[in-house]
Amino acid sequence: MRPARIALALLLAAAPAFAQEEPQTDLPRVELSAGMHKIEAQIARTPSQTATGLMWRKQMPQHEGMLFVFPQAFPQCFWMKNTLLPLSAAFIEDDGTIVNIADMQAQSLESHCSLKPVRYVLEMNQGWFAKRGIKPGMKLAGPPFQR
Repeated sequence: MRPARIALALLLAAAPAFAQEEPQTDLPRVELSAGMHKIEAQIARTPSQTATGLMWRKQMPQHEGMLFVFPQAFPQCFWMKNTLLPLSAAFIEDDGTIVNIADMQAQSLESHCSLKPVRYVLEMNQGWFAKRGIKPGMKLAGPPFQR
């Protein structure tokens, strides 16, 4: 094989890896509220969407976040590999009750887990919940939590 063809073959083989370094910005959105505070959350549902989450994102408006929706309640654990923004994650029960909130450092492999099984996790910019006085035991409102 000639050098030009080898280079092209290597580039094409690596293309999926390069594509994975793009942030997800085209996911469906839902409006949630935490008391008087409105949140515009992208919804990550599929295994691929939840695995990528907010990776590669360099900035995120203060009123935006990502809601991870899992098929059933399990203890959920999150880490921040390839996530460039420090985030806070609220682990949430089916009715919108916040179980616990974890502050997570950018690009860390440290695991942050729910204190009990949950179906929902909401990631916001780090400190978003604390700055608004939102704590475990409080409820979020919005279509995912209306049953």
